[in-house]
Amino acid sequence: MKDWLAPCTSEMVADLKELVLMESPTHDKAACDALCAVLAAKFLQLGGRVKLYRQKQAGDHLQVEFAGAKDRKPILLLGHYDTVYPTGTLATMPWRESKGLVYGPGVFDMKGGIVQAMFAIRSLQALGPLPRPITVLLVSDEEGGSETSRPITEKLASRSEAVLVCEPAGHGGALKTARKGVGSFTIRVSGVASHAGLDFEKGQNAILELSHQVQAVAAMTNLARGITLNAGVIRGGTRTNVVPSEAEAEFDLRVANKVDGDLMMRKVRALRALNKKCKLQIEGGVNRPPLERSPAVAALFHQAQKIAKGLGFSVSEIAVGGGSDGNFTAGMGIPTLDGLGAVGDGAHSPRESVVAAEMPRRAALLAGLVASL
Repeated sequence: MKDWLAPCTSEMVADLKELVLMESPTHDKAACDALCAVLAAKFLQLGGRVKLYRQKQAGDHLQVEFAGAKDRKPILLLGHYDTVYPTGTLATMPWRESKGLVYGPGVFDMKGGIVQAMFAIRSLQALGPLPRPITVLLVSDEEGGSETSRPITEKLASRSEAVLVCEPAGHGGALKTARKGVGSFTIRVSGVASHAGLDFEKGQNAILELSHQVQAVAAMTNLARGITLNAGVIRGGTRTNVVPSEAEAEFDLRVANKVDGDLMMRKVRALRALNKKCKLQIEGGVNRPPLERSPAVAALFHQAQKIAKGLGFSVSEIAVGGGSDGNFTAGMGIPTLDGLGAVGDGAHSPRESVVAAEMPRRAALLAGLVASL
């Protein structure tokens, strides 16, 4: 695999450029579907059996099956093809190549990982029949929360031996053996409106009450345990001379383990209004379970370490705060290893980039894992 992939850098970069030049923001269905069609054609050329999950609003989700030894469970290669960048971003953030790096919207998160998965499969095919079946799932809504794709991901994971997530690598090419669980919730406050000058005392200020709740939620943060709660959006009021009757805040929750996720949501739901004449409404919860470093996850990482050593390089592991669809599969107890995608930097930013020379050996690492499991 290493020898087959070593000369492929230029071809991999060319394929990556093609994907990046097809912008695919999560909520642009037409753009996502156009890229999905191109990806489906590429996988068909590799001999895969393609299935599309048609969506009314999000782009279609793409599943590809490659036949292998019939007595073995498939390996699921998991990823997404949507990006966070709105259509037209290429005008200000164009594809470019400089000093061994390639730049562009979605190049790192995670179109580079898609290209590497394709070449990993090609390298395995070059050696003969696949050692086991491979399922590829590329979804269109990961950056938006995976609402429509989650059931598909979990269904395919449930019948797989392991899940290898082609999301970007961590710093220095590290594999991700832990990801925080992600939650979101909204606190709405209902007060009583009144004229701020004529009837101030008759009003019950929803914004004031909400400010107390924001402070109470912020106090639940525990950095030592990896628990963070962030008030990210606040709305309320109509005019400065009106005591506001409505206010709301949206919060982000991150936890390192499931127990803390359940605990934090119980604490949030137990909040009570300081001003008894105001009412609270609390909605939301944990929507991505943590990817915890279980023995099964650790075993996958150690196997990856051995394979990388045989390929002439080393890999480390890292725990990160962001979530991926690998959180869903790990939460089901399916052995999951994340961060097997491109090596680079700057996800979701104008400096998003991939180290071109790393792409062949990351593809070789992925192929080696599939072959060894």
